[in-house]
Amino acid sequence: MLLTLTTTHRPATDLGHLLHKHPDRVQELRQSFGTATVFYPEASDERCTVALLVEIDPVRLARSAGRRTPDFSLAKYVNDRSYAASSLLGVALADVFSTARRGRSDARQAVADAPMPLEIRVPVLPCRGGPEIARRVFEPLGWTVTADPIALDDRFPEWGDSRYVSLSLSGDVRLADALNQLHVLLPVLDEAKHYWQSDDEVDKLLRSGEGWLTAHPDRELITRRYLGRSSSLPRVALARLAELDDTTEDALEPPEDEEALQPPARRASLNVQRHEAVLEALRELGARSVIDLGCGPGQFLAKLAAEPSFTKVTGTDVSTRSLQIAARRLHLDTVGDRQAARIDLFQGALTYEDARFAGFDAAVLMEVVEHVDPPRLAALERVVLATARPRAVLVTTPNREYNANYEDLTGMRHPDHRFEWSRAEFESWATRVAGDHGYTVELRGVGDRDPELGTPTQMAVFRRG
Repeated sequence: MLLTLTTTHRPATDLGHLLHKHPDRVQELRQSFGTATVFYPEASDERCTVALLVEIDPVRLARSAGRRTPDFSLAKYVNDRSYAASSLLGVALADVFSTARRGRSDARQAVADAPMPLEIRVPVLPCRGGPEIARRVFEPLGWTVTADPIALDDRFPEWGDSRYVSLSLSGDVRLADALNQLHVLLPVLDEAKHYWQSDDEVDKLLRSGEGWLTAHPDRELITRRYLGRSSSLPRVALARLAELDDTTEDALEPPEDEEALQPPARRASLNVQRHEAVLEALRELGARSVIDLGCGPGQFLAKLAAEPSFTKVTGTDVSTRSLQIAARRLHLDTVGDRQAARIDLFQGALTYEDARFAGFDAAVLMEVVEHVDPPRLAALERVVLATARPRAVLVTTPNREYNANYEDLTGMRHPDHRFEWSRAEFESWATRVAGDHGYTVELRGVGDRDPELGTPTQMAVFRRG
C-alpha cells in the first residue's frame, strides 16, 4: 500500500518538522500486520514529498488476527490487501504520524497551525460506490478531488471498471486535519475494517473527526461506513455527533474532558455551570466588550451574543473549521446589520502577538491553557496579559485532584491535554502571573464541590491594577 503527500509550501522541507520524520532518513516502523516505511522521494525548498509504504506480512497478519476479525477466512492468504489501500493503511498512518495528527510541532508551530498547499495521492484504493463517493466525502472538506476508475483488465475494456480508483487530492488544508481526514475516510471508501472493532472505535472516530465531521453534509454516511461492521456503534456515534451539532437550540458542548466521564444526565449540567459561572463573573465586572480566546465551535459565544449588555463579542480560534461552525451557530449569514456589527470572528494563535486581541474589557480562556505545551505557556501569558492587556481575564481549567471521582479515568481527562493542575498548582500559577503583569486574582470553583477534592473545574478571575 502506498500513499504520498506533497507540499509546495516554502520552505517545503518544513514538512519534515511537521511530520517529525527527517527527510534524510528512511524509517521503518513495525506494525502488528507488517512494516510501515517512511521516506522522502524529493526534498527541496520548492517541493517536498513524503511517502508511506505499508507492506503486509501474511504470517504476522495471520498470527495477529483473531477469529472475530473481519475476513478471517482470507486472513491467512495474500490477497488485494497487500496492494490496495485499506483500513490497515489508515491504522499505520495514524500510528506513524501520531504527533503530527495532534497538530504539534515545537520547531514549526505557526506552520502546523495554518493551512498549507497539499497534494495527496493513493494509487490504488478500493472505493465502493465509485468516484462519486470519493468526491462526496472529500470535496466538502476543501479538497479538489480526482478519482480515476481502474479497469478490471486493460486488455478487455468490455469488462468495465473495477471497484478500485486512483485517488488524488489537492488543496490548502492544515496538515493535522488532512491526516485525520485520511485516517477516517480511507476505510470509509473501502467500506470495510480489517481488524476487530471494539467500543473505543467511536472515540477514535470523534477524535479524528474533531472540527470537520460534525458539519460534514454526509456525516451519517461516513459514520455508518466507518463503523459498518457493528450494528450498535453507528447509533452511539451519531447520537454523540448530534450533541455537537447546532441544529437544535439545546445543543450541548462536545463531550470531552469531565463531561465525557459523567452520566449523560449530568453532562449538560456541568457544562451549563461553567458557562453560567463565567457569564456571572463578566456581569460582575461590568464588561461590555468580550473576546473568547480559543472559542472553538462557538457554544459560549452564542450565550454572549444572546445578552444585549455585551456590545462587542469576538471569538478567535486556530481552527478555521471551528470558526465556520461558530459562524453558522451564530447565524452570521442571516442576522441583521446591527447584530452582525456586534460579533466578530477571526483565526489566530494565542502564543503569537496579534493586535486584534487588544482593546477588550474582558478576555475568556475557557478550558484552553491545559491544551498548551508547558514551554509555550509563557508565550500565551505574555500575549494575553502583557500585550493585549484586557481589563479582566477569566481562566477556567480542570482540577486534577477531582479526577479521583472518575472511576473509568486513566491519565488526563482528554488526550490533547498537555498538563492538568492541582488546586495548589493553579493558585501558584495564577498568583505568579497576576504579580508579573500587574493584575490581582481571585480563585473560584465551578461544579459540584467534593469536601476533600474541591470542584471539577477551577476558575481564576484576573483584574488589572
